[in-house]
Amino acid sequence: MGVTVVKCGGAVPAEPVCADLAGLAGRVVLVHGGAVEVDRLAGDLGVRARTLVSPSGVTSRHTDPAMLDVVTLALAGRVKPRLLRALAAADVPAVGLTGLDGGLLRARRKTAQRTVRDGRTVIVRDDHSGRLTGVRPRPLRVLLDAGFVPVVSPPALGEDGTPVNVDADRVAAAVAAALGAERLVLLTTAPGVLRDAADEGTVLDRCALDPAGPVPYAATGGMHRKLIASREALLAGVPRVSVADGRVPRPVTAALDGAGTTLEIT
Repeated sequence: MGVTVVKCGGAVPAEPVCADLAGLAGRVVLVHGGAVEVDRLAGDLGVRARTLVSPSGVTSRHTDPAMLDVVTLALAGRVKPRLLRALAAADVPAVGLTGLDGGLLRARRKTAQRTVRDGRTVIVRDDHSGRLTGVRPRPLRVLLDAGFVPVVSPPALGEDGTPVNVDADRVAAAVAAALGAERLVLLTTAPGVLRDAADEGTVLDRCALDPAGPVPYAATGGMHRKLIASREALLAGVPRVSVADGRVPRPVTAALDGAGTTLEIT
């Protein structure tokens, strides 16, 4: 059995996911975000949470310097330790990493980007987010070969040596590609990709993605990013990608057995 990369969203219950990884140590990488915890910590610290909206309608977190600190603290200091505790409780040997460790994740910061505010397009220059440019898989391979589960999150290392906030779904896709993984599983708080976002009964068994066009079904927010990440993974050679429900008792096993939505390139 080859490597599987599992992405666990911040709203997905950690304990069932971690318990389900028992027996997969050395063959699975767990990637996580933590938007809920980032927002909570920002409120605790009095840091204003803002959203950037691109002219095409894609939303992202406005990561100014204060918010970059919040993101780093929340992911590395709250979310990751909680996952590591849950893995330890399930007797799963795990090691926590951010993209800064060993230069694991490399990214290019967007020094200027357009956002729509009050109907006007403006330029934002203080955002410390960006796009992944590379994954250094050696630290992950060393840990996998030693029987550990690497637990990976943003931030990434920027070209100037400073942290860059990057999307965790796309991190999972890039890690899967870099490792030559057999499977990428994106766990979320929905049963899969929905034809109608307001109706969980409209889950798709399969979802075809145009290699260059817009994502289907008017997906927005987190699901839009998951479909983009899925397409990137498939185009990079990952043979099987699925979006599945992280709320069920054994979410990873269920996804590997075919639950959720299987993504494919048209």
